[in-house]
Amino acid sequence: MLEAHLEVKWPPIFIWGPPGVGKSSIVRQIAEAGNLRVIDLRMLLMDPVDLRGLPVPYRGKVRWAPPEFLPSGGKGILFLDELNAAPPLVQASVYQLVLDRKVGEYSLPPGWYVVGAGNRESDQSLAHAMPSALLSRFEHLELVADLESWKSWAFGAGIDPSVIAFLEFRPTLLSLSPESSKAYPCPRTWEMVSRVLALDLGDREMRAAIEGCVGAGPATEFDLFRKSLNTRPSLEKIIAGTDLIPPDPATGYAVVTGLVARYAREKGRVPRMIDYAQALGKNGLRELEVLLVRDLVRANPSAAQQPAFRAWAARNVEALG
Repeated sequence: MLEAHLEVKWPPIFIWGPPGVGKSSIVRQIAEAGNLRVIDLRMLLMDPVDLRGLPVPYRGKVRWAPPEFLPSGGKGILFLDELNAAPPLVQASVYQLVLDRKVGEYSLPPGWYVVGAGNRESDQSLAHAMPSALLSRFEHLELVADLESWKSWAFGAGIDPSVIAFLEFRPTLLSLSPESSKAYPCPRTWEMVSRVLALDLGDREMRAAIEGCVGAGPATEFDLFRKSLNTRPSLEKIIAGTDLIPPDPATGYAVVTGLVARYAREKGRVPRMIDYAQALGKNGLRELEVLLVRDLVRANPSAAQQPAFRAWAARNVEALG
């Protein structure tokens, strides 16, 4: 939806969502895909006069020199992040910019689009109630954590396969409300876990670091899941042609995610991965069969053009519906 609005530059969009769900990341991804610049203004850190600029004497009068961070040309997204966390006077300073694309004598260039974002008041984060005059200047969208969308990003971003597999196994832990814990699971903190896994830490230190990212409960479940990976069939033997069938669902998710993360982008591996997916289905693991094929195409869209996938898709139309 956001991409469609960028085509017409109107109306401005405000993205609501809990902390860590990926509001800023989505804006940057869309900008990158469209070859657009992003000017990220953290409104919480601004003063009411910052957008107006400075008064400059000019022929006996005063002109306002706009701040250097406002665009003067080209195309892009002017991203007003944390807008509802800003004090009321700062929020009031963007009224004209959002509605009329102007601030005093400054005009936003035609190729630029205004996007705002903020956390909800119910998210236990800093937020001021936005005045109705500002609310009415935006179209409002609420962003929620969605596992399938997150996986599409995660495979491309190099997120550790064990994290992807665990959240496939326990999807409700992708995002939870903070409640009383300082650390809680959300897309941002699972990305942090992925980075922690790349560190050279002992078991005790690793467990403590993961708990510090996502909280004690999710960290305990993830730790048990990772230990179960020791019994995972060899991915190398599977890709070489041996149909090793996972003994349980948790191991199955780990096998599927590991294969996709390691081999999906190798064109010559696609037929073998389709063959193995069918072997899973023949052994009563139909869900894993479909998951493997879907994640293969999600991680490598060009795989959908290969004969092996087309033949599988023709036989499994209902699975792709």
